[in-house]
Amino acid sequence: MRFRLSFFQILLLSVFMVSCATKTKKTIVKKPVVKTEVKLPPKPVVKLDNIELPEIKREFRAVWIASVANINWPSRNNLSVDQQKQEAIQLLNLLADLNFNAVILQVRPSADALYKSPHEPWSYFLTGQIGQAPYPEYDPLEFWIEECHKHGLEFHAWLNPFRAHHSNGGQITSESMVKKSPDNIIKLKNGMYWFDPADDRTQDQASKVIKDIISRYDVDGIHLDDYFYPYAEYNGGKDFPDYKTWSVYQLSGGTLSRADWRRGNVNKFVKRIYDEIKAQKNDVKFGISPFGIWKPGFPAGIKGSSQYDELYADAKLWLNQGWVDYFTPQLYWPVDSPGQSFPLLLQWWNDENTKARHLWPGLNTVAVKASNKATEIAKEIDLTRQILKKNTGVVHYSIAGISKNYEMQQELKNNSYKDKVLIPETTWLTSKPLSELNVDLKKQGNIVTINWTKNNGALSYVIYLKYGNDWQTEIVSPEINTKAVSTFLNGKKLTTVVVRYADKLGKLSSYKVVSVTN
Repeated sequence: MRFRLSFFQILLLSVFMVSCATKTKKTIVKKPVVKTEVKLPPKPVVKLDNIELPEIKREFRAVWIASVANINWPSRNNLSVDQQKQEAIQLLNLLADLNFNAVILQVRPSADALYKSPHEPWSYFLTGQIGQAPYPEYDPLEFWIEECHKHGLEFHAWLNPFRAHHSNGGQITSESMVKKSPDNIIKLKNGMYWFDPADDRTQDQASKVIKDIISRYDVDGIHLDDYFYPYAEYNGGKDFPDYKTWSVYQLSGGTLSRADWRRGNVNKFVKRIYDEIKAQKNDVKFGISPFGIWKPGFPAGIKGSSQYDELYADAKLWLNQGWVDYFTPQLYWPVDSPGQSFPLLLQWWNDENTKARHLWPGLNTVAVKASNKATEIAKEIDLTRQILKKNTGVVHYSIAGISKNYEMQQELKNNSYKDKVLIPETTWLTSKPLSELNVDLKKQGNIVTINWTKNNGALSYVIYLKYGNDWQTEIVSPEINTKAVSTFLNGKKLTTVVVRYADKLGKLSSYKVVSVTN
């Protein structure tokens, strides 16, 4: 009896132990099932710092739009305000369609203004009379900037620094700077009037005008052309008559030659403008488009005029010193021109670019001497890309070479400028930190609609779409903040979306990564 009782006790104890062990085992199995994250809803936005986004192609694609003598815009000086606006919109629509990304508009052709200026009169080329405002009054500069930015185009304000009155500029009135500042303005034999670059009042006036533009307008760049001291032909081949300031310099004990003194005046002005722009708004680029040849023989075999000796412009120095953010030598000759070889000149300027500033040559799109202008310009664009590599770009003179040449339009649209690109980044200038955009996805069937918040500093938005392991990118204008895309491309599923924006310096914003869920 004791043995049986003991046996049953042992049996019960064994069953109890097995039961406990089984319960313990079941509990261990259940834990990971309870903790699994598969059942939790995924977060719609996940920040991934180490995601590898594809590089976006970059190139400066700009065009000069001249107002002097009504070369480009406005086409006449008696257009109505509506006609002026209509012409501008047509030009901008064309440039956006051809994938340009910058406009350089002449807003001070000759000590006058295509905007409401407190310092200089309304331009004759705008209204047909110096000092006469457009009616109904509007501000063309403000209009152009707003429309350029809507079209995803940078806006650069182009000023002629020292021309006081153009020979095609109409009757000189009491509003003209020729009448308001006669002591530092000189009449040339071709009918033009020129500010004396050596006079402090001349440089102060140009400085004051540029500061005013930067303070009141959202310009992306300030641009000066090649006219410093005038070409000798403007004065009948005779020397520039700056006797008064030259005499003052000599009497003050100056020892430089007259040529070096003149170059010194221009150098002082260029550096002053660069420094003042950076002190006022660091993110406004400063560019100059000098004559394409520094001196004959530089490089070997180059022939032609010397800006160093004739215009007293030591453009090589400005580039060497980094007194510009972009440098646009006017290389208006065809590729195979024996005395003015386009590739040799561009390579020489590139070698002189010791501060690694943007080097974007000017092309003579409207009148290059070639049997087929479109083919020649395409060749020059390709050569520029080969020589400059990553931060390439060109400026076309002028928009008439594009707007009035259908073959040129087709060449650019279908070949040279087939795809949209961003402007090269200006790494040595600073801008405000670029914050992330809030991005939202809405899926309906096989379509995903991407929505993002607009940013006032955006010149363009970049959309990145990942299908499988392949990335697709698209650049859109700042007016757009929504995009519908397919959930599948070439049999691959859309998994990831990123939207960033680029500012006026070409800098891209930080970003959030959005995962596309089922």
